[in-house]
Amino acid sequence: MGARVPARSVSARVGRWSLRVHRRTALLSASALLAAGALLAVSLCTGSYPVAPSAVLRALFHGTGDRLAVHFVNQERLPQALLAILVGGALGMSGAVFQNLSRNPLASPDVIGFNSGAATGAILVLVLGGGAAPVAVGAIGGGLVAATVVFLLANSGGLHGVRLILIGLGVTAMLGSVNSYLLTRSSLHDAQNAHIWLIGTLNGRSWGAVQTIAVALAVLLPATLLLGRQLRILEMGDELAQGLGVRVNLTRIALTVLGVGLCGVAVASAGPVPFIALAAPQIALMLSRSPGVSMLSAGAMGAALLSGAHLFSGQAMGWFAAIGLVGEQQQDSQLPVGVTTAVLGGAYLAWALFRRRRSTQG
Repeated sequence: MGARVPARSVSARVGRWSLRVHRRTALLSASALLAAGALLAVSLCTGSYPVAPSAVLRALFHGTGDRLAVHFVNQERLPQALLAILVGGALGMSGAVFQNLSRNPLASPDVIGFNSGAATGAILVLVLGGGAAPVAVGAIGGGLVAATVVFLLANSGGLHGVRLILIGLGVTAMLGSVNSYLLTRSSLHDAQNAHIWLIGTLNGRSWGAVQTIAVALAVLLPATLLLGRQLRILEMGDELAQGLGVRVNLTRIALTVLGVGLCGVAVASAGPVPFIALAAPQIALMLSRSPGVSMLSAGAMGAALLSGAHLFSGQAMGWFAAIGLVGEQQQDSQLPVGVTTAVLGGAYLAWALFRRRRSTQG
C-alpha cells in the first residue's frame, strides 16, 4: 500500500450544518489568534508605566496591587488591546468580502471609498455631539451610501478589474473634501478630536467602545462566516452559481451590507485605520496557500496585524525620544495606530507591486 496522503481539509458538523476548513487555513488562523493574544499580553506589561507580569495577573484577576498598575492594566491597556483585536478582525474580514466579490486584491474598504464614507457619517454625528452608539450608526450609514454609489457607478462596466478601483479612489477623494469641510464648520474642540480620530487611533478608548463593537460583531461575524461559504461558488461564475441554487444578486447584496457593516463598526471604534483590510486577506492567502481568501484567516490575520501595530505605536515615541527625533516631554505619549499602519501599508504596496512586476516579467 502507498503512503497515506494527509488531508488538505477538515470537516466539522453541528446539527444539520457542516463546515469544511482548509487544514493550512485552520492552522494559520489559530496561529494568528495566538499571536494576537501574545501581543495583548505584552501590551499589558509595557508602556510609560511598566508593569511586571505578576502584577498584571493580580490586577486582572484580583484587582489588587499597585493602584496605578490596576488602573493602567484594567482601564487603559486592556480595553485598547481588546479593541485592536476586534477592529483588526472586522477590517480583515471586510477586506476579504470585497476582494472576493470583486475578484481584485486591491478592492479593500479603505481603497474603494467605504472607509471614507463611514468616516463622513461618523464625523456628521461627532460634530453634532453624538455618543458612541450614534457614531457607529452614522459610520455604517455613511459606508452603505458610499458603497451604493461606488457599485452603481462601477456596475455598468462590471465589478472586476481596474474600473472599481478607479471609481472608489474618486469617491474617496470627494469624501475627503467633504470631511475637511465638515471639520471647518465645527468647533475647535470637535475639529481637533475629529482630526485625531480621522488618523485612526485606539488612544483613550474605554470599555464602552469595546462593548459597542463586541455587540455588533456578535451579529455580523456569524452571518459573514455563513454567507462566506457562498463566495467560493460565486467565484465559479454567475450561471454555475445559479445552477447550484445560489441567489447571486441577493447574496452579493447581503455580503456587501455585511462587509460595509464590519468596516463601519471598525471605523466608528478606531477611525479609518488604513492597510489592515487591504493586506490581511492577501497575507493570509499567501501563507495558507488555500484556493481562495478565507473569512476566518483574514479576520485572524487582521487581528494579529493591528495588535502588532498597536504595540509598536505604544513604544514608538519612547524610541524616537531616545534617538533625538522627538523631545523628552513627548516620550510618554502614544503614536496613533493609523500612522503605523499607513507606513506599513505603503511598504506593503511597494512590495506587492514589485512582486507583481517580477511575476509578469518572469
